[in-house]
Amino acid sequence: MTQQPPEYPQYPAQSPQPSVPPQYPQAAPQPTQPPQYPQAPQYPAQAAPPYPQAGQPPQYPQPPSAPTAPPAPPVPPAPSAHPHHISTDHGRVHIRRDQRRTDATTVGSLLLHLPNFLCSLFVVGLVSLVFGGFGIVVVLAWLASGALVFHRPTESALARHLLRLRYPTPQERAKLEPVWREVTARAGIEGRNYELWVEDSDNLNAVAAAGHIVGVTRFAMNELPNGELAAVMAHELGHHVGGHAWSGLLGYWYALPGRIAWRVLKAFSGFVFKVSRAFGCIGTAVVVLVIGSVALATISTLYGLPLLVLAVPYALAAVGRRSELRADEHAAALGFAPMLAAVLDKLHQQEQYAEAALTAANGGVKLEESALSKLLSSHPDYYTRLHHLQPYLQPQL
Repeated sequence: MTQQPPEYPQYPAQSPQPSVPPQYPQAAPQPTQPPQYPQAPQYPAQAAPPYPQAGQPPQYPQPPSAPTAPPAPPVPPAPSAHPHHISTDHGRVHIRRDQRRTDATTVGSLLLHLPNFLCSLFVVGLVSLVFGGFGIVVVLAWLASGALVFHRPTESALARHLLRLRYPTPQERAKLEPVWREVTARAGIEGRNYELWVEDSDNLNAVAAAGHIVGVTRFAMNELPNGELAAVMAHELGHHVGGHAWSGLLGYWYALPGRIAWRVLKAFSGFVFKVSRAFGCIGTAVVVLVIGSVALATISTLYGLPLLVLAVPYALAAVGRRSELRADEHAAALGFAPMLAAVLDKLHQQEQYAEAALTAANGGVKLEESALSKLLSSHPDYYTRLHHLQPYLQPQL
């Protein structure tokens, strides 16, 4: 017998309901607004450039023009440079091998100083007798003293105390050194071998002293254009290059004992003549006879050398004038002939002013220079110097 399965209770069937999510309370809707940002600056709209026509280049918008600056005040024209102004910006410099030479005037000066040297040697020999056995040492020391001419400290002492020169200030050196470099560069000379000095004078002058000194006056440094100042320095450099400066100083040094002895004799003779007048004509005649006998014995003993000494100053003055012309030629050969001619013209004007002042002081009577004074002048006159410069002043064809 088959067994039937059990019956379970049946529940009423329900229709399926769609699942609905739970409802929650909603917040009141708020009107949302976009955030406000700063607006960009508005620029004026520009019209679009027109399209170029056929055969024409395209037109582009031009940028706005910048504001124009006010016109600058008018600048006065620069003063024209002096015709004798030179440029001192020199490039490469060629230094010559022969820095110095001994020309004919130097040799002549040394030969003409020989009588003075012998007279001085005689005087030094007489003085050395006072020292007995050490007399020969005195003579040798005097002979060796001529080397002091080329001793720098001795040169400086002579320049300071004898020539009244001084070292230039930094401002004066800044004015002198560029001109000196130009002069020495043209000449091919080592300018550092020389020293520049200044004389506190209102006259137009310069000097070449000893072996290494070139001095100019304050007037020449401050009042002359640099081209004319260069001409003056080139003239003095010519004295150094030719040997005129050291030979003149050497001759003067060795003639100094003789000159001192001559001045002592003149003073002694003048004193004796004044004393002899107290004894009348007989006393004067005796003095003249004694002095004449001593002079005649001296002349005959020294083979007429004292008479030659009397003529030496005139010969030395003639050689000195020739050395000045040589120095002028040296400056002219370096290209400073027009500048040197202008300097000579100014020197001539100063001489004329001085003569006019002397004439006025003499009551309007002009003082005439004697022939002997002209022969003793160490510088040639203005017209002679200008005449020798003419070949350098003429235009070169």
